[in-house]
Amino acid sequence: MIKKETIERIRKFIVDRDWDKFHSPSNLAKSISIEANELLECFQWDEDTYSIDNVKEELADVMTYCLDLAMKLHLNVDEIINEKMNKNENKYPINKAKGVATKYDKL
Repeated sequence: MIKKETIERIRKFIVDRDWDKFHSPSNLAKSISIEANELLECFQWDEDTYSIDNVKEELADVMTYCLDLAMKLHLNVDEIINEKMNKNENKYPINKAKGVATKYDKL
């Protein structure tokens, strides 16, 4: 769970630097994609040998931008995740999806 203090720290970091004017929803979505690709780069040539420190840094960047986008759009993170989980549970019923990586429309 993300603490309220952590969310406030992210917000303060952005406000203190006057970066909010650059953080439009589309810029934040682009930044999420860029940082996600940097996370993927950690595993580019070897899936078994990677720097956990680099993974943590890139994952933190992705999550920070995701939280910033949610704040920008006045979204409740718990609410949107649970709404999506409800959909996922319906799309991937245990009796059809357990132990397989098949896409929902092919189950």
